[in-house]
This record gives sequence, structure tokens and C-alpha cells, in this order.
Amino acid sequence: MGKVAIITDSNSGITQKQGKELGIYVVPMPFYIDEELFFEDITLTQEQFYEKLGEDADIKTSQPAPGDVMDLWDQILKEYDEIIHIPMSSGLSSSCATAQMLSEDYDGKVFVVDNQRISVTQRQSALDAFRYAKEGMSAEDIKRKLEQTKFDSRIYITVDSLKYLKKGGRVTPAAAAIGSVLNIKPVLQIRGEKLDAFAKTRGMKVAKKKMLAAVEADFKEFFPRGYTKDDVYIQSAYTGDVQEARAWAEEIQAKFPEIEFTQAPLSLSVACHIGEGALAIAWTKRY
Repeated sequence: MGKVAIITDSNSGITQKQGKELGIYVVPMPFYIDEELFFEDITLTQEQFYEKLGEDADIKTSQPAPGDVMDLWDQILKEYDEIIHIPMSSGLSSSCATAQMLSEDYDGKVFVVDNQRISVTQRQSALDAFRYAKEGMSAEDIKRKLEQTKFDSRIYITVDSLKYLKKGGRVTPAAAAIGSVLNIKPVLQIRGEKLDAFAKTRGMKVAKKKMLAAVEADFKEFFPRGYTKDDVYIQSAYTGDVQEARAWAEEIQAKFPEIEFTQAPLSLSVACHIGEGALAIAWTKRY
């Protein structure tokens, strides 16, 4: 059985340091800030990003350069026989389609997974893939497994400010103005490739209750006979505010005390569209 390497990108929330510890390669996502090129977790820290965001800098997301991706593959294939590459959701970026096109020149050695994950659920996909590889599963079978189970996860996000949703055209200026006055906190949902509106709430406290209730409803749907710690993971993500994130983590763990829990900062590719102070909860089915 050949050796299989696992690659994901920094949208997974896996840092370069964590990637080295886990044995997973992490492609840094590029950003242009006021026309200057930065790479997440390489030349751009979380703190620097939010400082620029607060200054209303012109921030544009991009995708990894094809040459950089191919150079990494070429380097890894000197040591490994096959590669599993897990980019962010194809519905949120063209980086997946680009990687799929590039892989066609690698004679079946590079398998690009389109399982439409992002942030903590993408991270779990990379961890699952690494475990499958250690258990001796081929790259082709790992790709098939991850894509067959792509809808077995969900993310709910609430934002602190409507400013960035207005910038991205997801809410109108009038709706943003009214929402700010009324302290509206929208809850968004990611399931598969789309970021959709889920609910409108008044205040962060109500938004958090709405998200916890949504996860509980999902569990009743997916596990009608009940669930255990062996059935599902709970994850949380946030933008910027570490203290608020810790309090949110405590609420989640109090609600689902028996379930394995992890928390990580939201990827900057998502953060630039929703701003600082956002909170998210996610779940992923265990296999």
C-alpha cells in the first residue's frame, strides 16, 4: 500500500505549526490588503488582519497560485506515492476547481476532494483523511469517502455587525441601517456549498440560543434514536474576540457536555466577509 499525504489550506483553521505537529500540509491562503500581497499565517497574523480590517483597508481574497500548488505537490511526491488535497468548498472559492484541473497532469497521483467544507468542518475532513491514510486506505477511496459524506456537517454563524454583509451585497444599506438600530443579529448557515440566511434575531444572546437550538434539531433529524459521543463532533469558531469566544465555548459544552469539542479562529477568508465579533457553532458526523 502506497504512502498517502494529506494537504488542506489555511481556510481549515489549521495553522502552519499545527499542521507540522499533525503531519498535515497546509497551503497558506493569499490576501491582497491595499494591493499588497500577504499569506495567512506566514506574513499575515490574525492580529494584523483584524487591525487592517478595523482600519477599513481594502481587503481582497485570492486563491493559491497554481505554480505554488504544483511545487508543493512535486515536493511531496518525492516522499509519498499519492496525495489527498482538501481545499475550501468549491461553492465559496475557485481554488478547488483550479486544483482539480492541475491534478489532471499528475497521472492519478493527486486526488482533489470537493466535499464542500470550510473552517472547522474542513479541518475535521483533513483529520479524518489523515486517519484513513494511517489505516491503509488508498487516496482514491479516501476521496470517495469524504465526498460521499460531505453533507454530514453543518455550520451556524452569527455576526456582531452588518457592516461587512452590506459591503458584500448580502444585505442592502437600508436593511443594515435598520438592523443596526434594532440590534438585529442574523444567523447564517453553511451546509454544503452555500452560505445562506437562517434566522434573524434581536441581540447576541438570542442568536446564540437560536444556534444551539438549531444544532439540537439537527441531531434529532440525523440521529432519531439518539446520539452518543461516538456519533458526532461539536466545533466552534469565532472572529477576533477571544474572550467572547471562550464564553461561547462554555455555553456549547454545557449544552452538549458528552460530545468531543474543539474551537478555533474562523479562517480569514470568511472573516473578511463577516467582520470581527462573529461566533459560530458546527457539528460533524463521526465515522
